[in-house]
Amino acid sequence: MKRNAEKLHVLAISSGGGHWEQLMLVLESFENATFAYANTIEGLAEKSGVSPAYIVTDCNRDSMMQNVRCALDVLRVIRKERPDIIISTGAAPGIIALALGKLFGAKTIWLDSVANSEKLSLSGKLAGKIADLWLTQWSHLASDRGPKYFGSVL
Repeated sequence: MKRNAEKLHVLAISSGGGHWEQLMLVLESFENATFAYANTIEGLAEKSGVSPAYIVTDCNRDSMMQNVRCALDVLRVIRKERPDIIISTGAAPGIIALALGKLFGAKTIWLDSVANSEKLSLSGKLAGKIADLWLTQWSHLASDRGPKYFGSVL
């Protein structure tokens, strides 16, 4: 894929539902960027009016084979899109994308879902070890060592 050298190329990836809705809201803040999208629900990107879009296998900590399938799906997307930045609001497919993206030199951003108001999600905790920018949407969950709080998307 040939892109304008001045524009950053962003891969926005999340599970479906609320993770996806929050991700779509966050992307409005990116200026001078091109995007590719990935999620776990067929037709969701089309409903959001975004492209190019990819479907990746949904997974969680209890499904090792689904995690492997998801990782292979994400790897194909990253190899094709070659993003400069990967951003996710969760869940497991997002953390897999951040980990694999780092291997390809992408900068990574994790924004833990607003639904995680009492504590960080498991993926959110793992993101602290991987993400270049680790964020929460709840001020009381922020700390000096991370995640950082700059506000909420909702």
